[in-house]
Amino acid sequence: MAVTQTMDEILEDDVLLTCRLNGANCEELVTPGLSLLDFLRDQQHLTGTHMGCMTGHCGACTVLIDGEVAKSCLVMAASAAGKNIQTIEGLSPPDGNLSTIQQAFRDANSFQCGYCAPGMVLTAVSLLSTNPQPSDQEIREALSGNLCRCTGYRSIIAGIRLAAERQLKLTNKPTGPNGV
Repeated sequence: MAVTQTMDEILEDDVLLTCRLNGANCEELVTPGLSLLDFLRDQQHLTGTHMGCMTGHCGACTVLIDGEVAKSCLVMAASAAGKNIQTIEGLSPPDGNLSTIQQAFRDANSFQCGYCAPGMVLTAVSLLSTNPQPSDQEIREALSGNLCRCTGYRSIIAGIRLAAERQLKLTNKPTGPNGV
């Protein structure tokens, strides 16, 4: 396929986005008005990031940008240049198993239809990275930017509590008789 545009013409219309996406280098041309949500779903085929309200209220499009919760429907893809973006697809370890948080959500039945689950899980990742033992109130506050129409949140809070307990056990592995 022949290239019909010169580099100058491409650069006038498109922006080169260079970032880390789920731990891998990513370099793509994007149009200036393209949302990060559309970039992830349409250009990167990462469909775990869901489109919901398109106003940032529901949290279905939640991703992590440099470890912070971000509503990808409100972020322009070009503004993510130089950033580290994590989607739900990048959360599982390379062996294909579920992450601790994903497994805890599964074990606590923290979702029903699953539409909000990726945003809830990534919100939990962000919360637990800064607060490894959150109270139920702190969990509720962290989830305040995510809507679920199925569960009533009790099972989601239980899943985050379970994930926190499991992560704490992983970081505080018992030692032998002399602290070794």
